[in-house]
Amino acid sequence: MCYAGEGVARSKFTIMIRKIKETDYPRLIEIWESAVLNTHGFLKEEDFLYFKKQLPVYFKYVALLGFEQEGVLVGFMGIADGNLEMLFVDNDCRGTGIGKKLIAYAIANLQVTKVDVNEQNTQAVGFYKYMGFNIVGRSELDAEGKEYPILHMQL
Repeated sequence: MCYAGEGVARSKFTIMIRKIKETDYPRLIEIWESAVLNTHGFLKEEDFLYFKKQLPVYFKYVALLGFEQEGVLVGFMGIADGNLEMLFVDNDCRGTGIGKKLIAYAIANLQVTKVDVNEQNTQAVGFYKYMGFNIVGRSELDAEGKEYPILHMQL
């Protein structure tokens, strides 16, 4: 079961946000795959495989933090220059408040004020709007030059 800590006796569950180590990368890839397979139905299979292969490279360019409970990573985010570059929660844990906790931590402690999100990922767009982000721009292509429109959002 996944809990973000709200309304749960803390003594029963060990929950923390921590820095990611390279040895965590295989688990991050599992989380990413679980999340993307359930939220990115618009993604072509060859692009899914491309991005999955690129993840360890992407990880090296961001500050990575994970959401861990009972010793298991269940979500993570990557941040660079005040921009939330990635946020993924294991699909089995979506909707439990983990994403909110990660975003709130990033805003309060890491000066995150911007996020880019796939326009076709309507759940994520709605989530970021709920968290206080507004659309300030749009790009036809993603950062890799692929035909996935990106919404630029800012607090």
